[in-house]
Amino acid sequence: MCTTDLAQLAARDPEAATISLTINKTACRAFPNEPILSCARRHDIYIPTLCEMDDIDHTPGACRICMVDIVQAGRDKHQIVSACDTPVREGMTVATRTREVRDIQKLQVELLMADHLQDCATCVRHGDCELQDLAQFVGLTENRFFDRERTLAREVDTSSPALIRDMQRCVRCQRCVAVCRHHQQVDALAMEGTGLDRLVTLRHGTDQLNSTCVTCGQCVLVCPTGALGERDECERALDYICDPELTTVVQFAPAVRVAFGEEFGMPAGTNVQGHIITACKKIGVDIVLDTNFAADVVIMEEGTELLSRLKDRSRPTFTSCCPAWINFAEIHYPEILPLLSSTKSPQQVLSTVAKTYLPEKHGVKPENIRVISIMPCTAKKDEAVRPQLTMDGAPETDVVLTTREFARLLRREGIDLKDLEPSAFDDPYMSEFSGAGAIFGTTGGVMEAAVRTIYSVVNGKELDQIELEQLRGFEGVRAATVDLGGPFGEVKVAMVHGLGDTRALVEKVLAGETDFDFIEVMACPGGCVDGGGSLRSKKAYLPLAMARRDTIYNVDRKSNVRQSHNNQQVKTLYRDFLEAPNSEKAHTLLHTHYTDRRREMQQTVKDVWDDITMSSVVY
Repeated sequence: MCTTDLAQLAARDPEAATISLTINKTACRAFPNEPILSCARRHDIYIPTLCEMDDIDHTPGACRICMVDIVQAGRDKHQIVSACDTPVREGMTVATRTREVRDIQKLQVELLMADHLQDCATCVRHGDCELQDLAQFVGLTENRFFDRERTLAREVDTSSPALIRDMQRCVRCQRCVAVCRHHQQVDALAMEGTGLDRLVTLRHGTDQLNSTCVTCGQCVLVCPTGALGERDECERALDYICDPELTTVVQFAPAVRVAFGEEFGMPAGTNVQGHIITACKKIGVDIVLDTNFAADVVIMEEGTELLSRLKDRSRPTFTSCCPAWINFAEIHYPEILPLLSSTKSPQQVLSTVAKTYLPEKHGVKPENIRVISIMPCTAKKDEAVRPQLTMDGAPETDVVLTTREFARLLRREGIDLKDLEPSAFDDPYMSEFSGAGAIFGTTGGVMEAAVRTIYSVVNGKELDQIELEQLRGFEGVRAATVDLGGPFGEVKVAMVHGLGDTRALVEKVLAGETDFDFIEVMACPGGCVDGGGSLRSKKAYLPLAMARRDTIYNVDRKSNVRQSHNNQQVKTLYRDFLEAPNSEKAHTLLHTHYTDRRREMQQTVKDVWDDITMSSVVY
């Protein structure tokens, strides 16, 4: 544990809460300089918020919803202040629900909605919107200030194949700017303009497609409204499913099964694998496959590739499963592209095999197969349209639905997941998976899966300790030394998640300050279980990460087969079709290449000043 963590724990020691105050006539104890909002929450006193998000340390005081009435000790004068950025003081009296406070909050919500599109019933966030919640809380029944002409003049950016930016729904909370700039450190977003014209834009006036954005989707997870979201492809998926001339293949990722049930009222982290299979069959899908199967194939390819590079003393090798990381490398650090594994991601591996190997086995025409992918990731949409990932001019993956889209699709079809009886995969060729394939869904899982297999390849036996605890945890960067034996001896591996920590590690690699042989990168903090396409949580960033990853590890522990190379269907695939890992045929079908797409965008002095003064701008 780092010094900062220890300091934070010490600061939260109850004995350190030395400030006495009252909130709504309740005696409270607070830490020195603690914001009123934080103190109120600890004492289970509700104060409405919109822009604030505590777990990304974002309190710009921009929305002015968390207003409270305070009286300082020794004074008679009341003050109306924002609770998120006003510190407690000894003897302070706080009232959160006076008539004046309620009137101010109601007016502020009305003003926020003055240039917010008033079509809630057709918005993707309808019923799951923090602004709607506030309108209900303050009792808003009309909007006197709505300016339709001004609202419709605001930007709607549809240039990206993955994300839609609809500034007609933006409330300027700046959460997206904060998570992109300070956590992911991509810094693609900026605040520009003043007054009513101030809004979120892509840096330097570009559109989404041509910006430094890597489509990781973390901005979508923190957006309180429908201003940021994925490009919805439910209709295209239904077109394929309902076409009698087509054979539809659906694959779903390891993270989806543990990060989906809560949308239908099931406990966080519930494994709903069988329910998803049933749901897919119910809406008319022909073949349901598991991306975990392809994860096992990826380990065979990537592991063999790594051993070849180790023999050539070429190091480090970066994993290539995460499409947002690939975008990040191509746009921000193209000089490291030669260090990336050339193996396609599990999504693309499964799609490729489903359009080559599967037609032979099922006796269907390859041109009549459509692959629909259900992923916890917005960047997978971007990956599916990469020009490198096509077959005879057609995409390998035809449609990618995020977890959120799949939930909407099931609701459209009148399906409640928790009411379904689970069923099992029934395809005899591409549905078996190992525990190693399952743990791809969480940070460190790809590395752990790879180590299990390459150790066996080198030594002809399995690792004694199959669970590598040193690769598990939630620190930004983790490292371990593994003795592979044979001609390789000890190799040093690392895992990094979140693009802020990734940037720092890449800089060290380029500076020659590391000695790693193999590095796993996941763009999203926590890995795929917290991907940008996963279900959103109101007023919290990644609150269900641990429950989801615990279930992922339990799937591995309960698996009869826990190493990718012991997956019998994978063995059959190589025997009957691919010949061997990294064979000429396997390399042609399952490997790709990358493109230098560097975009140089540096902050100007004005950008820095805007960042410093971001929370002080009056709208």
